[in-house]
Amino acid sequence: MGTDPPHPAPGPVDTVTLVRTAQGGDTLAMGDLLDVLTPYVAQVCGSIALRSGSDAAQDTLIVVMRSLRSLREPAALFGWVRTIAVREAVRHAERDARARPTGDETLNRIPARGDPQLAADIRDVLARLSPRHRAVLVLRDLHGVTEDDAAALLDLPVGTVKSRLHRARESFRKAWIS
Repeated sequence: MGTDPPHPAPGPVDTVTLVRTAQGGDTLAMGDLLDVLTPYVAQVCGSIALRSGSDAAQDTLIVVMRSLRSLREPAALFGWVRTIAVREAVRHAERDARARPTGDETLNRIPARGDPQLAADIRDVLARLSPRHRAVLVLRDLHGVTEDDAAALLDLPVGTVKSRLHRARESFRKAWIS
């Protein structure tokens, strides 16, 4: 009559336990883990992949669930998931960029003052950046990731991250103030 549910809703403290339980094959724990990770993954992927953010998030969650047993340290869950999410988001954003150019050539077509497009939000300005520049800018300035960590996440030399970040910030600034 008054029995406790077998899987209480996870709180921030029991993420490690939840990961271990899910790694053991508990499908309810997997579902609970998805509930915990989905908003985080959606935010990371959405800010990099933009219009394909939901596809990138879905692919990220698939990879996470398939690879969860390989996660050796459950406390590192969010860093591990962020690495996968960034990789998937960049992959989707680059695919979109090949299908519809949104790189630096778009920045050269910034509308004149008074054009309604100038009322665009940050997401619109981010869409004008190349996926590679957008990823570095979002990781560094939105998520607060260090340049060294961004380099590791993107599998790039730190110098490349720094130069992309500089170009991304400059392009963003030009697009924003135009």
